[in-house]
Amino acid sequence: MAVTIARPHRDDVLIAVCGAAGGLALWFLGLFTNPPLAERHGELALVTLAVMCVAVLGRRVAQPWALLLAVPTVVADAFTGSVLATLMLFTDVVYAAALYGRPRLSRALLPASVLLSVAVTAAVLAVSRRPEAVVLGIVCALVTAAPAGTGILVRQHRDRAAAERLRAEQTALLAEMDRKQAVHAERARVARELHDLVAGHLSAIALHSTAAQSLDDPAATGRALAVIRENSVHGLAEMRRLISLLRSEEAEDGSAPAPAAVPKLAGLSALVRRAEADGDGAGLVFELHDEIGGRPLPAPVELAAYRLVQESLTNALKHAAPGRVRVRLAERRTGESGRERPALSVSVASPLGGPAEPRAPGSGSGLVGMRERVALLGGVFDAGERDGRWLVRALLPLDEGSGER
Repeated sequence: MAVTIARPHRDDVLIAVCGAAGGLALWFLGLFTNPPLAERHGELALVTLAVMCVAVLGRRVAQPWALLLAVPTVVADAFTGSVLATLMLFTDVVYAAALYGRPRLSRALLPASVLLSVAVTAAVLAVSRRPEAVVLGIVCALVTAAPAGTGILVRQHRDRAAAERLRAEQTALLAEMDRKQAVHAERARVARELHDLVAGHLSAIALHSTAAQSLDDPAATGRALAVIRENSVHGLAEMRRLISLLRSEEAEDGSAPAPAAVPKLAGLSALVRRAEADGDGAGLVFELHDEIGGRPLPAPVELAAYRLVQESLTNALKHAAPGRVRVRLAERRTGESGRERPALSVSVASPLGGPAEPRAPGSGSGLVGMRERVALLGGVFDAGERDGRWLVRALLPLDEGSGER
């Protein structure tokens, strides 16, 4: 199996070259840390210097082998008279082992250095029984424990900085995800509002414009045009209301724009009357059975119920066969016994078996919007055929703890 040897870092090469140059200069000048030993073995100091420079080349990419090479080298250097450059290079190898080595090596290096310093001090004291042995222990600690502790501190700071950067990146990612979700939710809300605001009016316009084109009766054509104009005016007003909701800029005088009126259940009777006028000629009769009696309900529930009825009436105008369209509002209790919750029941039933082609074009997004509105409030929605009629039903919780947060 081929062994891949990492190339030394350029900074490590620079350190090794500078250390070799400094050591050679000290050797030529005869500046040894132990002159008596240097007189006998001074030439060997160049050998230990060269080996220490090799260890420095692997200080970053070859731990712990660089440290294993440096330790016996510095011990051998102590018996050759030693130049200061070799000792300084050794401290750098110890520092690099704590900084770049594996976590296990980095954790063990400082305790091992302290134990080594104590052991050296105790051994020299036991042999020589001279107080200078304490100085030797201090020097041993300076060349082992001090660089090891410094490397560990720098490593901890780097690890902490890397963790903070990762946490910042994760926070930014979560913020971006939240932003995208908020944008998606806002776009869905605007799409629902836009559909509910204009779909009914445009459907009525399409129905009556078709009737105006196909009838020769001037009176019927005039009534159809009147309905078209009325729905155009209402649609334009509601579009302006939606635009005012979407505007976030302040008014020119610095005041915030006044909030537009939100539809309430009290306006359902007018909505039903308008649907009956729009369905004139289609054989549809609209009925409203309101068991709530105008009692105020939470604003999100009132808006959702109003939009559900509005979209259901629009669908009835497009697809229902001649007959009665019944709208019913009532309060119900939902949930298991002992954990019942108050809810508003909204149902719209219309006759099936209408024309093969819808009276006005549609995209099918109305049911999707209704289902989304109910889901946002934590309610239950159902739409489908029941006993020969098309039935739309929804249960909207009335307690404040309902809905998604």
